[in-house]
Amino acid sequence: MLDTGTSSSCDKYLSSISISPLMPSSSLIEFIDTALSCTSDFALSYSDSKQKWLIRKHLLSLIQDYPTFTLSTDTFFHDDGTTVNLLQATGHLHVANHTPSIPLTIWIHENYPLMPPMVYVLSYSTSSIHQDHPFVHSSGATSSPYLQTWEFPRCNLTELVHNLVRIFSRDHPFVYSPAASFTHPSLTSKMEALDRLSGMLHYDTIVLLAQTEDEMEDLYNLQTEMVKRNDIVASMIVELEHERMNLTHKVKNLMNQADVLVNWLRVNDAKSHGKKLEDDDIAFVAGDEDSRLLIESLATDRAIEDSMYALDKAVEQGVVSFDAYLKQVRMLAREQFFWRAKLVKLRDPLAFSIGLERD
Repeated sequence: MLDTGTSSSCDKYLSSISISPLMPSSSLIEFIDTALSCTSDFALSYSDSKQKWLIRKHLLSLIQDYPTFTLSTDTFFHDDGTTVNLLQATGHLHVANHTPSIPLTIWIHENYPLMPPMVYVLSYSTSSIHQDHPFVHSSGATSSPYLQTWEFPRCNLTELVHNLVRIFSRDHPFVYSPAASFTHPSLTSKMEALDRLSGMLHYDTIVLLAQTEDEMEDLYNLQTEMVKRNDIVASMIVELEHERMNLTHKVKNLMNQADVLVNWLRVNDAKSHGKKLEDDDIAFVAGDEDSRLLIESLATDRAIEDSMYALDKAVEQGVVSFDAYLKQVRMLAREQFFWRAKLVKLRDPLAFSIGLERD
């Protein structure tokens, strides 16, 4: 049994020694007994005698199966800031010939075996823990299904290390190998199947996260494009609204002008109501004698032109003979010359130019 009394020399003893696998078993037992029974400054945070006996038993079993581990005591800092003095086992796990050994530190929790140990993988100076490992954080903290489902008395230190060897042989913390081979489920234990399933789910989650990030990036770009198009459409709507307002304003102006015109027609039409013109020609009244002569000359000139055009069509259709056509054209030409001479005498450039155009 452990001696839980005070020891005057245990502080000095623990501060200067750690047990290596080359030490004889008696020295190992002495170190464990001294560490668990020590008091004062180097007292460990294990209070119950039955707990200390289990820790002693499990540590001796661990060193027996894995003699490369060494034992020591040190201060452990919990995440909540509390500090405790604990036993730790440090060693290297050799899992495969083609992969480097894995430096490991196992801290014995102050409430062990009810609480699982704290396991840390130590990085080499030339090798670092890959980011996508399913059981080891980049800081070295290890959390396997065995630790997550820890239950005493089913679980212990030795079986924990056995489990770590199995999962690290398939998924080395320093070598990225997500496509590990799987044995038929009937040939594996329940815990091993759980380890492998956890690893598969972890890597599947990584793939899904990467795909989700890509989809989110695509959706973000699409959202940006939609925002741009929305701004363009909003600008077009504003322009169309301005155009609609301008057209509405123009329509109102045209309606006002139409009202003015209708009113004018209503007033002026009332003045001529009941009056019927006997001759359409009197609708155009000359203001003076020159204007009257100008209108008469232009009208006669146009009439002669129309007569000549009618004679041309009659000759083409054979209604009028060619001799009769020449006789009538000569007469009309002399008369047209007479009226155009009057236009020249009136010295109206506009009337003269119009008469020449008809020639």
